[in-house]
Amino acid sequence: MNQALSEIIPVLREAGNVLIATHVFPDADALGAQLALGNILRSMGKGVYLYCEEPAHYILEFLPGSDRLNIGLPEVDQFDCGVALDCGDDMRLGKVKDDLLNIHPFVVIDHHTGHKNFGDIRWVDAGKSSTGEMVYELAQAMGADIDYDTAYCLYSAIVSDTGSFKYASTTADTLRIAGDLIAKGVKPAEISGKIFDNFTRNRLQLLQEVLATLALYEDEQLAVITVSREMYEKTGTTAADTELFINYPRSLERVKVAAFIKEAKEYIGVSLRSKGLYDVSQVARMFGGGGHRNAAGFKLREKDLAGVQKELLTELHALLLTPQN
Repeated sequence: MNQALSEIIPVLREAGNVLIATHVFPDADALGAQLALGNILRSMGKGVYLYCEEPAHYILEFLPGSDRLNIGLPEVDQFDCGVALDCGDDMRLGKVKDDLLNIHPFVVIDHHTGHKNFGDIRWVDAGKSSTGEMVYELAQAMGADIDYDTAYCLYSAIVSDTGSFKYASTTADTLRIAGDLIAKGVKPAEISGKIFDNFTRNRLQLLQEVLATLALYEDEQLAVITVSREMYEKTGTTAADTELFINYPRSLERVKVAAFIKEAKEYIGVSLRSKGLYDVSQVARMFGGGGHRNAAGFKLREKDLAGVQKELLTELHALLLTPQN
């Protein structure tokens, strides 16, 4: 058994009340893992508090238990343990980061390359497809039951972060775990439909606006799309509606690296995707971010779309010229 995992198990077994958090603007992996771990610990008789900085976006409301999220943070001294899931950096815990890190012991479970160490006990494995996969392994190691709702959340987490099992992070273990979750009654077609085929008319209009910004560079090996605040206002959407938009430029036949530059009120966010051996997490780390070899991102404050795009193109040009191994 992994050393960190062997340290986490007794901590969770001995805790009476546990707070579980994940990163701001959680995706299906983050939220699915959070809800699943909450179910697992409740089945063991634990008191569980699911903290999130904002309610689940409508795209993820299909996850069983999403209505159990708590937006406010109570006095943290009531918790015997804190857990952060899918957070490569403590800044991603959000506005109450310092309060959360005052919970001890604080357990971190994450699968991001370039993880920035925080917390008291860390289980970080960039070889895992998703945090959902790690929570499944934790449940197995603890001998905990995985009921239908928990299986539903874990399968959603895994299928989302592997892009329906097409990313390089998919392993034999990933597929074996997915098979076990399906055996518990989970229907792959149902979940894939809710994750990948869930567009409202407004969201489709936003996609149309975003795809119109498509720019190709480096002999069509690099694709860039952008979204502005004006586009959100025009289409009546929010940043959460751009989930998975990055997959469109990445899907182009000749493209090796794709970037999605997103304008928010206080910062510019960038999502990066790549194919094969091109490690976009290297570029993300140059800008203070992180992620995985083929999926990474970062945020910059006091910058504009044009300025960020110019700086980013320089680094991505260098990445494409660097031999990959």
